[in-house]
Formats: sequence, C-alpha cells, structure tokens
Amino acid sequence: MTDKIIRNNQVNLIGKVLTDFEFSHEVFGEGFYTFEIEVPRLSEAVDVIPVLVSDRLINVDEKVKGKFIDIKGQFRSYNRQENGRNRLLLTVFVREISVLEDEKINRNPNYIYLDGYVCKNPVYRTTPFGREITDLLIAVNRPYNKSDYIPCISWGRNSRFAKEFSVGQNIRVWGRIQSRTYQKKYDEDNIVTRIAYEVSVSKMEVVEEENEEANG
Repeated sequence: MTDKIIRNNQVNLIGKVLTDFEFSHEVFGEGFYTFEIEVPRLSEAVDVIPVLVSDRLINVDEKVKGKFIDIKGQFRSYNRQENGRNRLLLTVFVREISVLEDEKINRNPNYIYLDGYVCKNPVYRTTPFGREITDLLIAVNRPYNKSDYIPCISWGRNSRFAKEFSVGQNIRVWGRIQSRTYQKKYDEDNIVTRIAYEVSVSKMEVVEEENEEANG
C-alpha cells in the first residue's frame, strides 16, 4: 500500500544547485536540509524550485552549489502560520539524489506525475489575450494518513476539460513544476514579492473514465 501511495506522487528534476544546504529540522536524529535548484525550460526561462533532503542521502558539508544534480522524489505541501493565516508551502522531498559529472542534460529535466483528488472547485478564466486557463487544487495521498495539496494549472483544451471536474473526482496529471513571481499587497505601504509554485499540466485524465472503458 505504501509503495502505491509513493507512486501517486513522482518527481524527477535535473538542475543546477543555486544555494548552500540550510538546516530545516530534525526527526529522530535524521537532519533535513533545504536548498534551491534552477531547472531549465525549453525556452530561455528557468524555474527555481525548493528542495528538502535528508543528511542520510547526501553529505551536507560538501559544497555542491553550482553543480548539476539529478533528483527523484515527491512534491509535498506544508502549512505555515503567517500573520494569523495558513500559508501553503511547497517543496520537493528527495528520495534519491546524485551529483552529475557534467552539465549535459539528455532527457526531460522537469517531470511530475500525480494521482489525486480534486479538492476545490476548478477556477476557469481567460487572459486578456484570450488564452484559456483552469486552476485546480489536487489532494494526493501520502503515507501515514497524510495528504499533499498541490496547485495545478492547465491550458487550452486541457483547461476546457478540467473546468468540468467536480470535487472528489480522482484524476491523474503529468507536467512540470514551475515557479512564478507575484506581489502580495497587504496595504498601500506593505507589498511583498513572493514566489508561487504549481504544476503546469501537459496531460490529464479522469481515473473513473479509464476504469469504465476497461470494464466496457
């Protein structure tokens, strides 16, 4: 059962380490450290993605900043209290990590697969240029009766498909993790620049429909 839950949330990233390891927390003597990596897109742009790794998987005293690494893991969410409100924090939790000898990337550097449940009504909108977008929030089961809540964004025909989803529906999505900068305005004199993380969906399917086709 645990293996199935782990397979429901799969991330594979290749990118350049941007920051040094920073201590996050400790669980039963196992230390966890955060850092950021820069993952290239097909365009000239890059995504800067936060990562959480155990000191049992890599020597955190080793200087890997500026090196390229290969990560396999899961996209996880955590709640943190800020100004009396919950804020959803997202990070890649590492299960396997290796430092690459060269910078050549010979496969997709940013891949994610999720099998989860729609937990909010989809939000459909169009941009000023007429591009269709649907925002989703997906709950993905994690071991020990926990769940990760992952924001996803779909475009075009995927957007039209996703806007019909209902809360509780089991769906699968494939895509990439993307980062984007936005400004949070608290009042006229207090504007904070933040980075949001979400899954940009390239493919999606409804699990129930697949099962019905198999049974038919």
